[in-house]
Amino acid sequence: MEFTQSLRSKAAELNRTIVLPEAADPRMLEAAGILRDQQVARIILLGNEERIAADLSAAGIDSGELTVIDPVLSTYKTDFARTYHEMRKHKGMTEDEAAAALQDPLFFGAMLVDKGMADGMVAGAVNSTGNVLRASFQIIGTAPGTTVVSSCFVMVNPDWQFGENGMIVFGDCAVNPQPDAAQLADIAIATAQTARALCGFDPKVAMLSYSTLGSGSGDDVDKVVEATQAVRERAPELIVDGPLQLDAAIVPKIGASKAPDSPVAGHANVVIFPDLDAGNIGYKLVQRLAGAEAVGPVMQGLAKGVNDLSRGCSVDDIVNVVAITALQTV
Repeated sequence: MEFTQSLRSKAAELNRTIVLPEAADPRMLEAAGILRDQQVARIILLGNEERIAADLSAAGIDSGELTVIDPVLSTYKTDFARTYHEMRKHKGMTEDEAAAALQDPLFFGAMLVDKGMADGMVAGAVNSTGNVLRASFQIIGTAPGTTVVSSCFVMVNPDWQFGENGMIVFGDCAVNPQPDAAQLADIAIATAQTARALCGFDPKVAMLSYSTLGSGSGDDVDKVVEATQAVRERAPELIVDGPLQLDAAIVPKIGASKAPDSPVAGHANVVIFPDLDAGNIGYKLVQRLAGAEAVGPVMQGLAKGVNDLSRGCSVDDIVNVVAITALQTV
């Protein structure tokens, strides 16, 4: 699709270095070859060098310009283990435990990013989200002023009259089960920033609910009201409104009827779901029933770029998420 091609082109201009710690997976190797050939990013593969070389050869992928590092044998391992021990010794971690942990490609990859030896990391084709995030939290940490790590998807359908240029950004659809009002505000601000960076438009953020500006009541509505006010206070430059029902947020005629004075209603290009149930179900409904491309999940809130893949990801998914990760370094 045009959007994903634009992501790859923009990433190519940056020439960033991205770590792929799951090099035993054939999808990762195929993606690495594409990323190299299209010059989307420079790639570091983590794992046993002989095995990776053999797997690349068997798959007919040229190993040229693909850097391979074995965490078990690397000359970096002593320094990385020492650094990790300093980070975690207040939690009771021993030097031996730190050294053992750094043999895990996820932790080794996160340390490459933290040390500035790579610009970002993409994993999750083999590992669970929890494992990817654990390594990222413990070594890279969260961005200044951020209380929560979240995610978003760019939903793309060129035939849409909704959103902007056939795109709507959905958050949070993958990480936080029950965000409180303050966390929901963090998610909204981070998702707006992602939308601006990846999609190139000025975000118009709808805080979603079953209520439109007081048409319903309850604790869940109150949470969205509080979160919307927090976004306005923390990011006064951001165009945001809520609570809004989904149809009032994205359909101009309904937005004009239900919320005529809203700066967002009917024209939202970023929608923030009140919890993970709604977000995860929502993006999958739009993907499967509306035929939209779901680009992501894009992780937000970490100090440096790390993104988590679905274990059912395709090679194209990996290439696109690497491009996204490169763009998050700007």
